[in-house]
Amino acid sequence: MHNHPTPKFSVITVTYNAEKVLEDTIQSVITQTYHHVEYIIVDGASKDSTMAIVDRYRDRISQVVSEPDKGLYDAMNKGIAMATGDYLCFLNAGDSFHEDDTLQRMAHSINGNELPDVLYGETALVDAQRHFLRMRRLSAPEVLTWKSFRQGMLVCHQAFFPRRTLAEPYDLKYRFSSDFDWCIRIMKKAHTLHNTHLTLIDYLEEGMTTQNRKASLKERFRIMAKHYGLTGTIARHAWFVIRLALKF
Repeated sequence: MHNHPTPKFSVITVTYNAEKVLEDTIQSVITQTYHHVEYIIVDGASKDSTMAIVDRYRDRISQVVSEPDKGLYDAMNKGIAMATGDYLCFLNAGDSFHEDDTLQRMAHSINGNELPDVLYGETALVDAQRHFLRMRRLSAPEVLTWKSFRQGMLVCHQAFFPRRTLAEPYDLKYRFSSDFDWCIRIMKKAHTLHNTHLTLIDYLEEGMTTQNRKASLKERFRIMAKHYGLTGTIARHAWFVIRLALKF
């Protein structure tokens, strides 16, 4: 019998007017077969029945805060400050763990007694009825390093579990893509990045508005230039455009 470590996971859900999708997310956390879990909900003072839903499950949630914030990443920073676990997981309202034993299987996939700096895996896209649509277009690389994201965000933010001690606050100057910058900064400090070879997350496919997508891509370009240099980033984007053109 193998002795596997039993890390504690801090699962953080940031909400704002999420009454339509929150319950599935909460259910997926509290039905996990793995019990070393701290669940934190950070709400931005929702005006719908989000908090009534939270209250129904209050005894299964470790910490709840509901107050105005400066947006998504500010709320996530509050979550980091409240967390006490070995690993952080940001599970947005509407997203859920892929299976009831996802965290159990993640913990089991760790070999030896040392906890890796980052755990990561795959993401499935689902619709509002939780039906499987397809796997995420970008799939997790066999070996992940901070340079991997030169090809784009190969691991979905929700399927990227860093050690809490490595996590810095999100940079609030990025409104749409701060998670991209955050993951790269963590990977630069990480020594061991462990591929769980599991599908970890069911990600709710809700189209980002075109306007936000443009703003997000612009931010991503700035982040890539910051971490990987401007010249290489421009060259790589030229290749992205060519590759896209070749598909048609």
